[in-house]
Amino acid sequence: MLKIAIQKSGRLYDSSIHLFKECGIELNNGHKQLKSTAFNFPLEVFFLRDDDIPQYVFDGVADLGIVGENVLLEKNKAIHQVSRLGFGKCRLSVAVPKGMEYHSPADLNGLKIATSYPLLLQQFLTANNILAEIHEISGSVEIAPGIGLADAICDLVSSGSTLFTNGLKEVEVLLHSEAVLAVNHDLPADKQVILDKLLLRINAVKAARNNKYILMNAPDHQLKNIAAILPGMKSPTIVALAEPGWSSVQSVVNENDFWDVIEKLKEFEAQGILVVPIEKMIV
Repeated sequence: MLKIAIQKSGRLYDSSIHLFKECGIELNNGHKQLKSTAFNFPLEVFFLRDDDIPQYVFDGVADLGIVGENVLLEKNKAIHQVSRLGFGKCRLSVAVPKGMEYHSPADLNGLKIATSYPLLLQQFLTANNILAEIHEISGSVEIAPGIGLADAICDLVSSGSTLFTNGLKEVEVLLHSEAVLAVNHDLPADKQVILDKLLLRINAVKAARNNKYILMNAPDHQLKNIAAILPGMKSPTIVALAEPGWSSVQSVVNENDFWDVIEKLKEFEAQGILVVPIEKMIV
């Protein structure tokens, strides 16, 4: 049985549960419980505070955990990251009052900075030869300048709306973070086998999110040009149509390249282009 720790509430909980569902792993509703066992996969799930997950994995109470990369780096435990999960994206940033003139990190010298991430902030200050006072607080960091507790803050930012509401502006990005899968270094061989099976499912889900399946009709004299921009998994599938001089072409396109590829396909006379989401993609 593989034991995994996930956030019991908050921004990573729903996405973690959804990932299990996409991987075909069925759980009891564990939102109100401390742990839950999967019906159809050797997995036991612990529901913990986000900040506690690295310690539980380090101690071996859990074999692995889904945690924000920002928390993993801040806690600095000897556990290793095996997969970036693509959700819970945010950034750890320094923000100052909107009215403050800011040109470079040197402007932080002598300031008091409130944060829940003292280790990561200190690493940034040291790397930039800045002497500033770190005031460690938990929660509601963004109000610190407004109540006179600090001159600036270092906190997680998603849309930036909370900073705007509190009269702050983002001036430095220390880290781009997302949810990651972190594993205990001393995972036994039998549990590594289960982890490999879990990673196969997770990677299939991630690959499906990042790719689209496309089908189209194309004139035969353009097939060479179309094949050059549609590598797919290995190469596109090409099947002759009943109408002479035309073929059906099927392939996989990365989400990042999708619209550029579509524009080129139109240039090469492709017609009836269909775009289909991929549920799972085993590479």
